[in-house]
Amino acid sequence: MRKSLCCAVLLLPILALPGCGADIKLTFRQDVYPILQEKCIDCHSPPAGKGYKISGLNMESYETLMQGNLYGPVVVPGDSLHSVLIMFVEERVDETILMPHEDGVPLNTMEVATLRTWVEQGATKD
Repeated sequence: MRKSLCCAVLLLPILALPGCGADIKLTFRQDVYPILQEKCIDCHSPPAGKGYKISGLNMESYETLMQGNLYGPVVVPGDSLHSVLIMFVEERVDETILMPHEDGVPLNTMEVATLRTWVEQGATKD
């Protein structure tokens, strides 16, 4: 298990405290897309992205992310426990399929918490 997951688990209760940002509505455009753009899109965009070729997951836009991959949805609005996207970034998957693969830089604690909160809040675009 990577260090970032341990830190994320410890910080999540703090983020939920009143006045610590839990009441701020996150959106795809302002909060999620910048993370995906920095950490995910190189691999998860057509036609040549390795992750896109393998899974069919296109992260270039809200609409394509919400379409999911070859196996189904990756975001279940309101349910981060069963959202595949969150399972991957929280490292709740087999170590052979952790994201990002190979030389990619793992998401930091705040990025993971942002994605999880966005999903829990309903995974809205705007």
